[in-house]
Amino acid sequence: MDGHGLASVIHRAATDPVLPGDVTARARDLGPLESPLIWLGFGSAAVAVLAVVVALWYRRRVRRWGFTAFGVLLLLAAVTALNSYVGYVRTSDDLARLLQRGPGVVNFAGRLLDDGKEAPEPSSSSASSPSAAHLGTVTAGQRIDVVTLADPAHGIPPGSNYVILPPGYDTDPGRRYPVVYLIHGYPFGGPRDWLTSGDAPGSLLALQQANVIAPMIVVSVDMTAGNPSTDWECLNVPGGPQLESYLAGTVVPAIDQRYRTLADRTHRALGGMSGGGFGALNIGLHHVDEFATLLIALPYDDLNDSVGILDGNQAAIAANTPRRYLPTMKFAAPISVMLTVGTGAPTDVATARRIADALHARGQEAVVHAERGFNHTWHTARATLPYLLAFADQTFRTPPAAS
Repeated sequence: MDGHGLASVIHRAATDPVLPGDVTARARDLGPLESPLIWLGFGSAAVAVLAVVVALWYRRRVRRWGFTAFGVLLLLAAVTALNSYVGYVRTSDDLARLLQRGPGVVNFAGRLLDDGKEAPEPSSSSASSPSAAHLGTVTAGQRIDVVTLADPAHGIPPGSNYVILPPGYDTDPGRRYPVVYLIHGYPFGGPRDWLTSGDAPGSLLALQQANVIAPMIVVSVDMTAGNPSTDWECLNVPGGPQLESYLAGTVVPAIDQRYRTLADRTHRALGGMSGGGFGALNIGLHHVDEFATLLIALPYDDLNDSVGILDGNQAAIAANTPRRYLPTMKFAAPISVMLTVGTGAPTDVATARRIADALHARGQEAVVHAERGFNHTWHTARATLPYLLAFADQTFRTPPAAS
């Protein structure tokens, strides 16, 4: 069979999962703090205050306080409208997490608001402490642990990696599980994002309760290198943190050591959204010996404005630009890739199709899933996560065909 024939056969083997309506509706639903009624309410209040100021213009104190209130309400309307569009803050726990990134009183308010149910706080346990695998919260039999890992050799300070364990993990000690690793976006992203904005715990429970997927472990990895404001793109940065090596060489072995994983490439998937999606694509293509499945939400295959992080190192730029190296890449082992996008982001759609076509041309499995009307936001990442997890489950059961 020639290369084109092989690509077409493999392309048919990779399918976009069909999911129950209640699972997809749940993933698409807005959280309580994403409702457009919130920003409409603030906007309406701002208009009402302005009307009062105009009506009582002759009163200086009313003008002064009225304009202050109008400005505050208008700002709140703008912020909540942006959040309604992006989908970053779903619940009070998400808001607490965001406030905890601030200083002083703001941080304290965030800690008071945080109930710890959706994303437990990191523990002081070290990477070498066996108790690190017995921390976190339990909901509906699902446990979330926090494993703190440092990698001084690669310039990585201690980071909190969240491990979502399926119901039954503690009651069936003889069972081993496949693992999905998820990477947050850049900049100002963090490992808690997939637990809150991305709702990975809820999607896993919904899929498992609907008998769509077999139980699996999901790990949300800290790829901030202690500096979430920097757009690291999960790279091995010349003279800086070696994030690719940290994930592939430190995090994966640590999870395999601490948990009952199926520690082989065919039962290991790597995914992410936006900047984390780029990292998952780039790292996954560099490490096909470790990951047989890639799950990319809101994809891009070029460093674009982030190229400066490599400080002009042309060899490093070429080696970390999938758009350049994928068309001629030789695969030592087969991979299966799913890319998810919103149709409201045409650049994402074109990029996903370009990546899929390049993979097909190299004899690899690739599928593109598009959510109608969604954009390059957390709404899209959250809405498509059930498809990505179901796709991973398919490949865990039936590994990619030989390339």
